[in-house]
Amino acid sequence: MPLQNSQYDTIMREYNRKQLMHRHILEEHKQEVYQKIPRLREIEREITAVSLQAIRRRLGNSRTSASFAYKQEIAALAQERRQLLWANGYPEDYLSMQYDCPTCQDTGYVDGQKCQCFRKAAVDLLYKQSNLEEILKKENFDSFSFSFYSDTIRNEATGLTARETAEDAVAKARQFINNFDRRFQNLFLYGNTGVGKTFLSHCIAKELIDQAHCVIYFSAFDLFDKLAKNTFRRESGIADTQNDILECDLLIIDDLGTELTNSFVASALFQCINERIMRKKSTIISTNLSLDQFSDTYSERIFSRITSHYTMIKLIGNDIRIQKRLLGGKQ
Repeated sequence: MPLQNSQYDTIMREYNRKQLMHRHILEEHKQEVYQKIPRLREIEREITAVSLQAIRRRLGNSRTSASFAYKQEIAALAQERRQLLWANGYPEDYLSMQYDCPTCQDTGYVDGQKCQCFRKAAVDLLYKQSNLEEILKKENFDSFSFSFYSDTIRNEATGLTARETAEDAVAKARQFINNFDRRFQNLFLYGNTGVGKTFLSHCIAKELIDQAHCVIYFSAFDLFDKLAKNTFRRESGIADTQNDILECDLLIIDDLGTELTNSFVASALFQCINERIMRKKSTIISTNLSLDQFSDTYSERIFSRITSHYTMIKLIGNDIRIQKRLLGGKQ
């Protein structure tokens, strides 16, 4: 997915910063060695003069043999420069421009295509902006375990055990990821406290961020706090955050129902989910509320939008956090 303009500008500013830094370092190297080894300055001037002569010859359609002679002369001067540097204790490339990425020479592009380092920079930026940078190092599909889900506890509606229910939820999560660029879809994760809803949303987030999608996570409390500040205070920078909330590829609203629910919250929630549906921007909502409780807590209009446009995934079982504490963090 394409980066937002602000994200692209942030990355390109970093490339510009690197270029300026390396040019500054090269200039310092030149001043240092030219003072210590005057012949190096002369060599630089001679290489420049020979290069200009070669350009004039090419513009004048000179013979190939003359161009070859210029190349030999420049190569000889470059070799003398390397020998002088080495003899005086400097690396042979001390007067060459250095790059963080030699492939694209810190431009971000190779033959008009984004360099691999650009993709890495994009992913790093997306991690920082997701509000999940540290937690995703621990909570991802590699660390997801079905061992915490019971083979005896069953969902009366489906007949599936807690473990089978979790396996089905993970399968749907992976389908969500695999179809993300082809199919607009939203997920509604619900169930008791500690059954893995937030963990599963983190797993999805990591996979999509690694694919350079823009993912933003908010607890319900933090989300409505941000929206309230923009509505009532118009604080600096909050408007940009609200735009990110509506425009990011995936918005995760965690623990919906734990915030202080009032008319503003209900209105802001509807506007958020409805606007993202209209823009075909995916959303994951997790809540500890049952569907009946959710319908009673929020408006019928909100419940209708969610049931019509979200895949409902229920997780059941014992509180995994308590199980981990009893096991001392071991699985």
